[in-house]
Amino acid sequence: MKRFWDFFWPAVGLGAVIWSVRLLYLKLEAEAATDGAIRKLLDEGDLWSDIQVIASVISQKLHAISPQAHFLSLLSTLVAYGALAWYDRIALIYLKREQNISWLYISMCSFVTYALSHNIGASVFSGGMVRYRAYSAKNLTPAEIAALVALCSFTFAFGTMMMLGLVLVFEPQILEPLKSWSPLFAMSETLARGSGAFLLLLCMIYTIGAWKGFKPVKIGGFELFYPGMNVVLRQYLAAPLELIGAAGIIYFALPAEGNPGYAIVLGAFLLSFSAGLLSQVPGGVGVMEAVFLAIMPGLPASSVFAALLVWRMLYLIMPLVFALPVILLFERSQLGQLTRHLRDPKDEAASH
Repeated sequence: MKRFWDFFWPAVGLGAVIWSVRLLYLKLEAEAATDGAIRKLLDEGDLWSDIQVIASVISQKLHAISPQAHFLSLLSTLVAYGALAWYDRIALIYLKREQNISWLYISMCSFVTYALSHNIGASVFSGGMVRYRAYSAKNLTPAEIAALVALCSFTFAFGTMMMLGLVLVFEPQILEPLKSWSPLFAMSETLARGSGAFLLLLCMIYTIGAWKGFKPVKIGGFELFYPGMNVVLRQYLAAPLELIGAAGIIYFALPAEGNPGYAIVLGAFLLSFSAGLLSQVPGGVGVMEAVFLAIMPGLPASSVFAALLVWRMLYLIMPLVFALPVILLFERSQLGQLTRHLRDPKDEAASH
């Protein structure tokens, strides 16, 4: 049974790569085929001609944005993914397992995790699979890896609550264009500010729990300890930094004329990205466009679509492209170790 699982996980990794390559192509095709004439060309062409059409259309859309805007959006992407790596580091500090795991290893694991989960969806499963493979190789137990995944997800939720709370307090009118979608958005500016203040209050209650040192929760033989202030203070920095960077990609890609300002862009990003995650729509396709167009009626739809294309290219598609070789190299190294052990069982026994 152990040998079965040793070969099963590399097979899963290879399957994820194949699925991701297909998903990557479909994403690029969807971005290019917003025009009816382009859709017809893609329907009538073969694979090679379709790739050429997709590359040409996307290139034209990206060229409409200035080089300076592309550069600033790229810097924002690096900030966002750097903060995401900090999520894993914070979780390892919480588990007291950070000592023997390098920043480079953590960063690569985090990068691959979010490159897959942001594109595939079902982030707990897809992200959990990558982290299980990576951190079990560093001798973390399944319970520790589950706690790590949970804390990383909570760090994101914590940052979203905090930043959305701030946006609602200072820009409560952001919900006004969305009231036709749901009665939840049909609230006065005073009530919107109150909702934002409530989200900030929840963040404060969580912080007080860390300061006071709430007792651990026992789940079977595993104890779940309340994070200490050393963890919570890092979350206060890492979580907003990731969201600020991710929203910055879109903000810098939007034209200056008609740009509603960074706070509105951040609020639109938080609302649309969260809705995309809850709906499990990979990349929030369709959801983000609808929210941004509703909140920013002063911007041409083509400019909004172009900015969101830059976001998807930098935050979703390019990370996925770079993550796939990392997965293949990791699984190749794991299979190499396994085959060496199979050839010489004495070495495996000696290693234990």
